[in-house]
Amino acid sequence: MDLYAFDKQYVDNLRDGEPSTEKHFVAYFGELLGIMLRARYLSPERVEDVRQETLARVIAALRREGGIRLPERFGAFVNATCKNVLRESKRNWSKVQRLEQQDCLQLGDKAVDLERTLINEETKKKVWEILDELPKRDRRLLCAIFLEEKEKDEICREFEVDREYLRVLLYRAKVRFRAHFFD
Repeated sequence: MDLYAFDKQYVDNLRDGEPSTEKHFVAYFGELLGIMLRARYLSPERVEDVRQETLARVIAALRREGGIRLPERFGAFVNATCKNVLRESKRNWSKVQRLEQQDCLQLGDKAVDLERTLINEETKKKVWEILDELPKRDRRLLCAIFLEEKEKDEICREFEVDREYLRVLLYRAKVRFRAHFFD
């Protein structure tokens, strides 16, 4: 993707609702915001919610009195708006999640427990299948840290690496695992 240099004409066209500029704005920032949000491992629904809210707020800010004062920094403005929307959304999601957890505790529905058990079993099965597909070193590392819960110093000795490189190995193994898990 090529980076775009924004100017006063672009911002004015967008504020005035010029169709080709609006189309470019949605396509350009939709893709950039999607990349940024997916990198935070959000669900596709949350990515789409934050992206749409960000684009809507930017357009609203653009059309308000005073609007965008520095058109050449328009990209940074969109990015900052997205980060603010993401922060607000995380607060709202955590509130909803806490309420849902409280509701689950009060209901104690046996059907939900059975369904949760089945889902957990399916997830465990999928995790083991993915671990079997990973390179041996990644599998050993992930098992040592997450399943066996070994101390990191012990793992460093076992893998003959220092703590800093262990962090790199773990990051790479987790990326490979996530790639298989979310396929």
